[in-house]
Amino acid sequence: MAVVKTGGKQYLVKENDDIYVDRLPHAVGDEINLDTLLSGNFDDTDIEVGTPSLLTQVKAQVMENVKGKKIHIVRFKAKVRHRKRQGFRPYLTKLKIIQI
Repeated sequence: MAVVKTGGKQYLVKENDDIYVDRLPHAVGDEINLDTLLSGNFDDTDIEVGTPSLLTQVKAQVMENVKGKKIHIVRFKAKVRHRKRQGFRPYLTKLKIIQI
């Protein structure tokens, strides 16, 4: 298992996992390397911690670029009859972890 960082967020991954991250500028089928912050077997005491990251990198493959579920933003001000509703669908990239 490992903790990787991409898009300003951290993800706990293991081999053959599928994760959705913020859109990356890579084509479908490309292999990319992700920065590894922590890796090892978390059941034992065999853990490597990076300062801030390890020299080894996690390999992942871009599976698809998709749009996520719609997120609704609602603003409300009491006593002045002000309501505003807004929404958007984030662009995401699906990654498959190949090697840690």
